[in-house]
Amino acid sequence: MNTPGSIVHVVMTQWRADAPSEAFAEIKAIIGRFQAEIPGIVSVVEGASVSTEGLESGFEWALVVTFESKAARDGYLDHPTHLPVAALIGKWAERVVVFDLSA
Repeated sequence: MNTPGSIVHVVMTQWRADAPSEAFAEIKAIIGRFQAEIPGIVSVVEGASVSTEGLESGFEWALVVTFESKAARDGYLDHPTHLPVAALIGKWAERVVVFDLSA
């Protein structure tokens, strides 16, 4: 359960057809360090859609990061552990949606 004031950060991607599996492995490895290296992260989950509804509109993968606060989310955006993930997603995603909501 999220606590009042927490922020849920959702990133959804549709990957380019030429995106290499090595890029996904690197993204996953870095994300695996988020909680240990970035202050204020409550939880991290990422993965491919497992929905049976078929309503993904082409989006194939999502990252959901819950932060203690807006300030923690803001610190994450420029954190040196996050920046390589943002760059790799920017390089290999055909489409990206980022949606933040408060709990």
